[in-house]
Amino acid sequence: MDAVDISSLGRTVLLATVAITFLLGAAMQKTGFCSMGAVSDIFIMSSWDRLKQWFLAIGVAIIGFALMSYAGLIDPLKSMYTGSRFLWLSTLVGSTLFGIGMVLASGCGSKTLVRIGGGNLKSIIVFMVLGLSAYMSMRGFLGVIRVNTLDSVFIALNTPQDLPSILSPLTGIARNQLHLALGLLVGFAFIAYALANKVFWTAENLFAGILVGLAICAIWWVSGSLGYVAEDPNTLEEVFLLTNSGRMESLSFVAPYAYSLDWLMMYSDTSKVITVGIAAVIGMISGSACIALLTKTFRWESFRNAEDTANHLVGAALMGFGGVTALGCTVGQGLSGISTLAIGSLLALPGFIFGAYLGLRYLQVRLAPNPCT
Repeated sequence: MDAVDISSLGRTVLLATVAITFLLGAAMQKTGFCSMGAVSDIFIMSSWDRLKQWFLAIGVAIIGFALMSYAGLIDPLKSMYTGSRFLWLSTLVGSTLFGIGMVLASGCGSKTLVRIGGGNLKSIIVFMVLGLSAYMSMRGFLGVIRVNTLDSVFIALNTPQDLPSILSPLTGIARNQLHLALGLLVGFAFIAYALANKVFWTAENLFAGILVGLAICAIWWVSGSLGYVAEDPNTLEEVFLLTNSGRMESLSFVAPYAYSLDWLMMYSDTSKVITVGIAAVIGMISGSACIALLTKTFRWESFRNAEDTANHLVGAALMGFGGVTALGCTVGQGLSGISTLAIGSLLALPGFIFGAYLGLRYLQVRLAPNPCT
């Protein structure tokens, strides 16, 4: 494959990513899919519908990833989630901080993009602060603190940290066969929980959960199959085109914020190119904006007061640091990571939910009337 083919294939990868995330952003704007909303609905209204949307999406993503892996379309061991270092402390602390942050900032990374598309000015500020915090947590002074403290506590495994790799030597079952079996078992368990009550069976709920799960699978295929080159003519090594990690990627909305800001600020530097993550950010905002304009729900919204401003600034900073520390957000770890059956991702999920609960409790206390006044 010559250089022209590589360039053309890269454009195809980016266009496919934008198309998929455009549909995803539109769907999230229309259905209200939101991981933070899933927890707040339970806390405030005792409604489990949006949590079940999330779990339905997880189930679809797990099954789709397992089927693609078994068919040989993607290599499940070439993602960032299946490394042999199990950073359990970073995952717990990071996911909890991210959960708190997404409540204070009125939504996680994906919801922030959807809200920007709907005209929310607060979310633009959240985008910039989250991106700056994430960049500092990857390459700045926060990154030094993270690496020398939280990341120094880990369990070194003899295998990749996904369940099929860990259990295959113990069971004697071939890894690819075990992955398929576990993927179907765990995936259908999530789906069964979501669909257990027929009250949930509305077109909006089913559409939201299934489409989000399929979008995760689609980006895995785009980066891991369509964008995979076994031998780059420039380096003679395998390459996953236009991924920031250099590995197979699916959707995540923390590090791509930082890369998007970096690309915008360093635009004249020809080494800075649009990647899968940046293309996903563009697609999400565009899709959300399209639906908001078509349905006439586009509304400018700004901060109510100083406390609202402070909450969003702190929340964005917590999401930036927490998301990098946990190796992903509620989409990155809570959907893309879990689809690989990585134990770090399975640990992050309750961390996000617990953090969101703590954030909601904090806001509840702040809004409670003061008996002394």
